[in-house]
This record gives sequence, C-alpha cells and structure tokens, in this order.
Amino acid sequence: MSHRRSQAPSQRSLGDGCTQTAKRKPEGDRDWDGHLTKEQKKRQKHEDAYSPMQHLSPYRQPLTPLTNLEVSSDITSHEALIRKLLSKPFKIPIPNYQGNSLQGRALGVRRQGTRQPLHDPDEDGALVLYAPTELSAHELMKTDQNKLPVHVVVDPLLCKVLRPHQREGVKFMYDCVTGQQIEDNYGCIMADEMGLGKTLQCVALLWTLLRQSPDCSPMITKAIIVAPSSLVKNWQNEISKWLGNRINSLAIDSGTKSEIDRNLGFFMTQHGRRICNPVLIISYETFRLHAAVMHKGTVGLVICDEGHRLKNSENQTYQALVNLNADRRILLSGTPIQNDLLEYFSLLHFVNRGILGTAQEFKKRFETPILRGRDAAATDGEHTKGEEKLQELLGIVNRCIIRRTQALLIKYLPVKVEQVVCCRLTPLQLALYKTFVGSQIAQCDMGKDGKATSGALSAITQLKKLCNHPDLIYQKCLERSEGFENGLDLFPSDYNPKVVRPELSGKVVVLDTLLAVIKATTDDKVVLVSNYTQTLDLFEKLCRQRSYQFMRLDGSMSIKKRAKIVQRFNDPTTPEFIFMLSSKAGGCGLNLIGANRLVMFDPDWNPANDDQAMARCWRDGQRKQCFIYRLIATGTIEEKIFQRQAHKKALSSCVVDKEEDVERHFSLGDLRDLFTLNEGTLSDTHDKFKCRRCVNNIQVKGPPDGSDCNTDLSQWNHCVDKKGVTDVMLKGVWNSAISFVFHHYSHEEQRRTV
Repeated sequence: MSHRRSQAPSQRSLGDGCTQTAKRKPEGDRDWDGHLTKEQKKRQKHEDAYSPMQHLSPYRQPLTPLTNLEVSSDITSHEALIRKLLSKPFKIPIPNYQGNSLQGRALGVRRQGTRQPLHDPDEDGALVLYAPTELSAHELMKTDQNKLPVHVVVDPLLCKVLRPHQREGVKFMYDCVTGQQIEDNYGCIMADEMGLGKTLQCVALLWTLLRQSPDCSPMITKAIIVAPSSLVKNWQNEISKWLGNRINSLAIDSGTKSEIDRNLGFFMTQHGRRICNPVLIISYETFRLHAAVMHKGTVGLVICDEGHRLKNSENQTYQALVNLNADRRILLSGTPIQNDLLEYFSLLHFVNRGILGTAQEFKKRFETPILRGRDAAATDGEHTKGEEKLQELLGIVNRCIIRRTQALLIKYLPVKVEQVVCCRLTPLQLALYKTFVGSQIAQCDMGKDGKATSGALSAITQLKKLCNHPDLIYQKCLERSEGFENGLDLFPSDYNPKVVRPELSGKVVVLDTLLAVIKATTDDKVVLVSNYTQTLDLFEKLCRQRSYQFMRLDGSMSIKKRAKIVQRFNDPTTPEFIFMLSSKAGGCGLNLIGANRLVMFDPDWNPANDDQAMARCWRDGQRKQCFIYRLIATGTIEEKIFQRQAHKKALSSCVVDKEEDVERHFSLGDLRDLFTLNEGTLSDTHDKFKCRRCVNNIQVKGPPDGSDCNTDLSQWNHCVDKKGVTDVMLKGVWNSAISFVFHHYSHEEQRRTV
C-alpha cells in the first residue's frame, strides 16, 4: 500500500517557521544571548499579527494524504462499459447536418499526405471544371506528391443553384481563361441572350478562380468587373446575394477624383494571398477617366458587362481597357453583332488579340464576301463564296464564343407574346410629314458606304419625332425651321402645347386606349420605353391627365435612386401603374418583372437597343404571361428603320446564332430609300416580304411549325384585322388607329400562367 503525504503551502510555511527560527544564527541586531532589540521586537509583533491562513477560503480544504485502494478488475471493466455507453461525440447542432466528406482538417495546421481539392469532386451534383490525368501506381511512385494537380470543383453553394446551361457556360469560360480552348489565348465572349443568367455564371467562375487551381492555390488574386454605371451596384448586390460575406467587393460608383484615385491605387497595389477587396466593380466612364491608375498593376481577370460598348476599337474606352495588364478577359453581350461584322471583330480582338489578324485583313478576308453573299441582289457565286467564308469564320470564333438563346427559358418562364403594331398617321401628321419630305432638307441621301450623312440624320430625327406626336416638332414650327416653315398653319386653331391631345397622333391614340383598357380590366403594370426624353415628357403629361401613378427613369437619375424605384415598382402591392424608361439610360440590365406588359414606342437604328429594352419584363422571376407591343407608324421612316433592323438581325443570326434559313428580303438600295412616304399601304414591311402565306393581305396559311417570336418576321402571324389577334387587350383597341399587326409567341404554353 502506498501513501502520499501532501500539505497545503500554508501548512508548510507554518510548520517550518518555528524550526527555522530556533536554529537561526543571531544576526547583527540581535544579542548573542538571544535577546531581541527594540526594532526586532516591533517587527516580530507585526509578523505575529499576520497569518497566511487569513487568505484561504473557508470552503477549500487543505490537501490530505491519499490512499490508492486496489480496485477489482470487474469494477474497472464495468465502469469502462458504462462510460462508453454514456459518452457521446460532439455533434454540430444543425438539423440534418451531414458534414464535409473530407476529414482531418484543422485550423492553422498543414495537412499531411497528398494534396486534396477544396471541394469533393465525387459529391452528388458536383461541377468539376478540371480533372487531373489519372496516374498508374508506378507513375505515382515516381511523382512528387507535393506537385500532383488536384480537381477544381465549383463551390457546392453555387452548384445547387446553377441550371444545366449555366453549368455548361461556367465550364466553357473556365476552359477559355485557362488556355485549354485556344493555346496562348485566355479570353472568351459569353453571348447568351438576355435572361439566361450570365451574371450568375460569372460569379461562379470568379469565386472558383479566386479560391482554386490545379496547383492547390488560387489561380487569380484580383479581378475587375467593368459595367455600365447603372449596373455597378447591381453587380455588387449579385455577388453579395450568391456569396454572402465570403468575399468583399469594392464598388466605385461615386466620389471625388482624389478619392477614386486613392481607392483604385490601393486596389492595384494589393498583392499576396490575403487581399482585402479582391474584386473591383467600376463603370466604363470611371475606368476611362482613371486609366492611368488602372495601368499601374496587374489583374488576374477582367469581366466586361454589356461588352458591345467596346464595338469601336478607336474610342478611348476601348483603348483604356485593351491596355489593361490582364491576360484573362471575358466579355458579356447578348448582342455581339449590332451593326456590322467589323464591330464583331473589335470584340473578338479585345478578348483574344490577333486571332483574326488586323482589321484590314479581317475586312478583306471575311466581311466583304459575307456581306456580298447576304445581299438580296447577290449572284449564286457570291452567295456560295459568302457561305464558305462564313463557315470559315465560325470555325475560328466558335472556340472562344458561347451563345444560347432564350429558347432555354421555356421551362422556367411563362409565355411571351410579341406584337408589332402598325399605326396609321393622323391627318395632321400626314400633312406635316408630306411638307417636310418635300422640302430641300429631305433630299439628303445615304452616304456611299450606306451610312447616313449629318444632314440626313437630322432629318431622320425630326421625322421620327413627328411619327411619335406633332407636339415634339411644334417648337420647330414656331421657329419656322427648314422643312417646317408653314407647319404652324396646319395645327388646329385651339391647339395648346401644354395639354396632350392623343387624337393628333396615331401611335399615341393607340397607346392611350390600350392603357385605359389594361387599367380598367386587369391589375397588370406597364413599362413604356422610348428613345427620346421628349417623348417621356409627353407620357408624363398624359399620365397626369389620366391620373395614372407612374415612375420615370432616364439619364438624369442617380444610380442609387434607380435601384430604389426599380425595387418599389417590382413590389406588387405598390400603386404605380406605369414605369417610363429611357432606352438609352436604362435599357440594359434592369429587372422590371413587376410589369408583364411593355410598350416599345419607337424603334432604334440599332436592333440590340430595342432587344435589350424589350427584355426588361420577360426575365427570371416573372410569373405572369408577358405581352410586348412595338408601335410603328405605317408607311413612314419608322418602317424603314424597322426593316433595316431586320437586315442587321439576319446578319447577326447567320454569324452568331448560326441560322441558315434567314431570308434575304431587303437590298441595300431598299434600305437607303428612307424618306419615301407610302400612304396607301397597310404595312410597307409586309409588302416587301412578298408574303406567300397571305392573299390580298389576308393570312390563309399559319406560321410554319417550329417558328416563334425569335424567327424571321415573315414567319409570324400576319393580321389585317382583329380576327387573327390573340391578345384581348389589343383586340379592344384595334379600331383606334391600327392598320396591321405581326404577332407570335415565345413557346407553346406548357404550364398554366398566372
């Protein structure tokens, strides 16, 4: 039996104190006979009054001798069993928490053994962007374990929300920016149509590159997102929405020049693995103004949203961005071809410099023969050569461009009905139009290269405004400007420019009637889009006259305020009925799913601008059936512009969408004939189709199978009266001033829409 004697420190000091005092040798202040001096007696009295026991807690007992008793082996095994039964391992208090399949991780401790990917590539639904080559056991023995590449797997947080086409897009972009698609080229164009989730795909790629690579380290440390100023905050919100607090982005949308320079300088000088703000979000304008600061460092990746802004390689914004020290470049654009193939070349040259040679080489090798082959007057030989060059071009660019159409949204979105509504001119518009086109100014013709001269552009603008409403050219009539010298005499005697008179414009009377029918019979909200702020002013006066509650977004509105009014309008409980939108200021990127009806009041020369604006409602999150109304003044310059759009979209279809059956309806000569007014037609566009499905303008054969609102206009429904119209609202306003309607839907209804 073993004994252990233990005493508290207080006991040891008290027990030893007497002995030590008794044996202590007399000191200098003590007599040899042992008597204490006065001073010693005073000190002794103080020590006697103090006791170490006074600091001990009454509840704490001194240590006592312990006896180790022998315990039978039966009791020990029983206790072990009970402890095993009652002991529970630590469990994370989250319901249904499964934990990560990769075990053995410890904070701040380097993992031993072979390198591991950040996420499990074998997990259900895992999106693997890179898989290393499998090595045999013999090869593994000869390979350094610390240099083995690992899988690159998209974070499961994002994998769960990516749709199949988005997973494909992320993989394609990763292959491009890592040089797997084209050797020594690290750029690509994401050309998906609007509404397919280009932003989410980029967020997934960005997060992956910032965290992973086959080398078990981040592939990039910094990235820049360049976007229109109205979308800077939207990008920051999207990153926050999908990644939460996992990443800090720096959005620069306001501030003084010195503040912006300081923030940009701080971002560009950051380096290493622990960067405070690894993502910079900046507008095109701010980037151009502060290009000198942006060129001082290197960046791992640059993403250009609405990248068709870089269509002109000569402007300052393009030059500022192309000189950025960043090899990996992604350009986002739902409409990469807007006007001509040379703009397409500029975009491709930006992401992969030199892939198509110089601009002159591209024009000679591809653009000229392709355009010749697309002209309606082309010979068979020119058409054949054009097709050959087109296929050669596609063979090169398809490796760095990915394009999916809105057909993929069929299973996620309600049906969209798109309608082109031809509206007759009123007698006042007709008289003013004839006077103007008969004047000297309208004798301007298109330039030799098919582009309008400055005189022609001015005349076009005045005619477009006249097609909207005579109010918009009233000031010109007051000033007796060229072409409108006698215009004031044509206005009614009781005309008042402060009051909107819808009956003076064919398009406005149709719009006024349509809004009244929608307001009276439904709870739908409407978006009104125009290219001119003057027209928005007209809408505003009309809404006040009719007591419609509305919101307006144009170039004068600040970025912060834009986000607030969009959020309010999308709330179904708010009373605002109309959202007025300037296509130039807010046509790109806005999400206006609170409305399910959109009126495109006037056409733009660039079909991409119209397409962007018309895509604001039919987007992810929309629950109602959508109706798009494109108002065109019958027989006027607006129909000519609309026809020119069809020519450009046909070019875009054959190069980007790779459609082979796009019909060649209009020769370049037809497109130059802008100023001719066709009074006797129901639709000048339909007349030029030489439609084989209509007899005396009456449709006798329906659209071909498989056609939809994305196909050529000649394959839509053609209606000369309201019998063939499916939209109840449009039927109700037919007699106001409508002469002809083209309409088609996005897809067959597969599920009930609300």
